Amino acid sequence: MLRPEFTRGIATLAAYDLTYDILIYPKHLAIAEQLVGAFPNQPFVIDHMAIPDIGTPINSTDWSNKIENIALNDDVYCKLSGIITEADWNNWTYEDIVPFLDMVMNVFGVDRVMVGSDWPVCLLAGSYSDVHDIIWNYIQQFTVDEKTAIMGGNAITFYNLS
Repeated sequence: MLRPEFTRGIATLAAYDLTYDILIYPKHLAIAEQLVGAFPNQPFVIDHMAIPDIGTPINSTDWSNKIENIALNDDVYCKLSGIITEADWNNWTYEDIVPFLDMVMNVFGVDRVMVGSDWPVCLLAGSYSDVHDIIWNYIQQFTVDEKTAIMGGNAITFYNLS
């Protein structure tokens, strides 16, 4: 991501009012943080919450520190997606996923997260409805306006769809 030919491409996005989706694993978060730091005002979104290992307790991973650091950049959003395929495919529970959603919501806030499905990959561990229901149940703690933002409004803003 830091190679000159790659960053040249990223540098051209602003001229076209384009965003960039970053699909990475936790081990790439520090490099992604350098990338986004080099392009202030360039909108980026971290896909699939940077694919944390949902099967590992959140406090025993360095994902939480790294996701917190990249979230310090106001131009970085995060997609709530890819969550059940990073858990035990046959034995995941809602409770396994909540700490990861909590972390993302705490560091990005309701204005910089958006729902994503990870369909059809999610079918390895469950259904599209399972993924939707996890997010829908989780966001019941928020206001109607916040739910609307998470379920589509933030994506409309981020991708300049309005």
